[in-house]
Amino acid sequence: MKHTLKITLLIVALFLIAQLVGLVTVNRHIQVFEDVQTGAITIEHPDTLLGPPAEVKYKSASFLLIALLVLIGTGLLLLLIRYRVYRLWKLWFFIAVWATMAVAFGVYINWIIASVLAFALGLWKIYRPNVYIFNFTEVFVYTGIAILILPILDLFAAFGLLVLISIYDMYAVWKSKHMIKMARFQTKTKVFAGILIPYSISPKAAPLKDGKKAKAKARSAILGGGDIAFPLIFSAVVMEYLITSRGLEKSLALGLTGLISLFAAISLLILLAKAEDQKFYPAMPFLSIGCFIGYIAILILI
Repeated sequence: MKHTLKITLLIVALFLIAQLVGLVTVNRHIQVFEDVQTGAITIEHPDTLLGPPAEVKYKSASFLLIALLVLIGTGLLLLLIRYRVYRLWKLWFFIAVWATMAVAFGVYINWIIASVLAFALGLWKIYRPNVYIFNFTEVFVYTGIAILILPILDLFAAFGLLVLISIYDMYAVWKSKHMIKMARFQTKTKVFAGILIPYSISPKAAPLKDGKKAKAKARSAILGGGDIAFPLIFSAVVMEYLITSRGLEKSLALGLTGLISLFAAISLLILLAKAEDQKFYPAMPFLSIGCFIGYIAILILI
C-alpha cells in the first residue's frame, strides 16, 4: 500500500466529496428547457462571474483544444520551475484559485459576495495555508473548472479527453517524468494543485548504529488536480447527456451520474492499495477506467 490505511481513506473520501459537490453544483447551475411543440430538451449555461459561457464551433473536437491548453500550461510551469520564479507561480495560482472558486460560489450566492469570499480564501490558502483550508478550497476550485469547461464539451469529446489525458499522464509520469518534477516543485513551494494530506511527524525515530536517532521528516500524500478535475468534467457531461438525450429529470440524472464518481473513487482506492511506497503512478488511466465502468453501469440501469 502506498500510504497508511487512514491516509488512503482520507484521499479517497476527499476525492469523492469533490466529485459529488461538483456534480450537485453543476446540476444547480445548468438550466433545462423543453420545446413544447417538438419535445426537444436543451440545456443552457448561465453567465458566470467571468462572463458568458465559452463557445466552440465543433464540440466533438474540443478535447483537442483542452489538451493543447494543458500542454501549454505544463510548459509554462516547467519554465517557472527551471528559473525558480516562485512569486510568479504563486500569483498565477492565486488568480486561478480565486476565479474558479468565485465561479463555484456564484452558483449559490451573490456574485459580489462570492468574489470577495473567494479572494479571502485564496489569500488564506496560499499565504497562510493549513490542511483544512487547503483541501476545502480545492473542492470548489475543480467545481469552478467544470462549470467553465462544460459548455464546450459533448459526450464524444468527454470520452476523448479522458483517453488523451490518460495517455499523457502515463507518458509524463513513466517516460519523461516531468509530472513528478512538477509535483515536487508544487509541494516544496506549498502551492499545490490537488489534494494534499501531510503525515504527522513521528516523535519516535528509529535508532542508528551509533546510538543517534534518525531525524523525522514530514511527508505528504498527494493527488494531482487533474486527477480530480477530469473525472468531474466527464461526469458533468454525462449528466447533461442523460437530461438532453435520455430525457431524465435533473435530479434523477444527478443521482445516476453519482455512480461514475463512485466507481472512479473505487478505482482510486484500488490504485492506492496496490501501489508501492515511494513510487509515482499516473492516476488518470485508472480513474478513466472507473469512469467508463460507471458510465456502462448507468446505461444498464436506464
